Amino acid sequence: MKSKKVFVLDTSVIIFDHNSILSFHEHDIVIPITVLEELDNFKKGNDTKNFEAREFIRFLDKNSKDENITSWMPLPGKGKGNFKIVLHTHHLNVKATDIYQSLSNDNKILNAALKVKEEEKDRVVVLVTKDVNLRLKAKALGLRAEDYETGKVESIDNLSMGITQMQDFDQEIIDRLYSEHHVPLEDINGKMHLTPNAYFILQGEKSSALAYYNPFDKQLERVNKQSCFGITPRNAEQTFAMHAILNPNIKLVALHGVAGTGKTLIALAAALEQRREYKQIFLARPIVPLSNKDIGYLPGDIKSKIDPYMQPLWDNLKFIQYQFADKDKEAKHIKMMLDEEKLLITPLAYIRGRSLSDVIFIVDEAQNLTPHEVKTIITRAGENSKFIFTGDIKQIDTPYLDELSNGLSYMVDRVQGQELFAHIKLVKGERSELANLANELL
Repeated sequence: MKSKKVFVLDTSVIIFDHNSILSFHEHDIVIPITVLEELDNFKKGNDTKNFEAREFIRFLDKNSKDENITSWMPLPGKGKGNFKIVLHTHHLNVKATDIYQSLSNDNKILNAALKVKEEEKDRVVVLVTKDVNLRLKAKALGLRAEDYETGKVESIDNLSMGITQMQDFDQEIIDRLYSEHHVPLEDINGKMHLTPNAYFILQGEKSSALAYYNPFDKQLERVNKQSCFGITPRNAEQTFAMHAILNPNIKLVALHGVAGTGKTLIALAAALEQRREYKQIFLARPIVPLSNKDIGYLPGDIKSKIDPYMQPLWDNLKFIQYQFADKDKEAKHIKMMLDEEKLLITPLAYIRGRSLSDVIFIVDEAQNLTPHEVKTIITRAGENSKFIFTGDIKQIDTPYLDELSNGLSYMVDRVQGQELFAHIKLVKGERSELANLANELL
């Protein structure tokens, strides 16, 4: 029994993953009553956090065999531990609510963890929370505190750029790419490591070439720069990104890089270029409200509420429109698509339960999504659908995510190497010289 640890779960862990209670193997789980109170406030709504709260509440209800869940009860599944709810913490020697002079819910959760530590003197007690500050407060009280690690990637260094630059490459292969446009796999003779949908910058003795490994035809193909709706790639990474989105065999694309590298603009322009192949183009981004207030606090109807959050998407669309005169057919196409709702800018909150067929779905700022939210979006894919995720994993606005636990990093880590997936890291800023200066020096 002494070898079994006791993990005290914070609300942030549960709304990140409602199955977290089953992720601790043989160890025991404690849920402070304050967590249930917070989940009660989260249970209404259409966001993923609301779904997670409801699912966890249903889990507790289903697995509570009697009315007294303040005693240890077995978790379902072979080799799992027990769980219980901790109620009052009045008779503690050390109280977080006294030390921090606040009756906040975080301090009440700390009190619950302190109570478990006093009761389980022979066992290791660990508070698990996604809240960095709560972990620090726990450690100040002598409590062990950890992040919830399930769903985290080991290192962002493991996330390949999707692009390999090769110096002193075989000039004969490069010449064949120019003359024949492709080279069969058997003719490469192990001269390069090939993974599905990998991109290459090949530099030979006399010339260089951009290339792509086609896993379906088993051949190395030359990549040509292509303009879409007035937008022309300005570097190799943007050229590869455009190629991946235009490739009908690639159903899932991830583009990540710092601000100003053209992720969203390239994705939108390439999607518009394929407007005849798909019935609709969806543009979406997660809503991260100011001070964590719900969009209901904003005035107006739903369109008025979400427009401030969607403005960057509108900005990119306007930039494409401004490449043409009002009388040009391309400008008219964009206006018509907006009027007929073939081009929609929408929040992500209402995607659950839908089946999206014959659509291109662009998800901007995907680094602010949880792994579960990314999975929820991709599992909505119907026939003839393409999903494009863009973001910067070093610029995360959601309080309980970081560069290792966000949905964009998780997706790239889990899906890279699959034939339906392509991933490109954009490095060079193209927004303006001023933006590049800010990225480099500020």
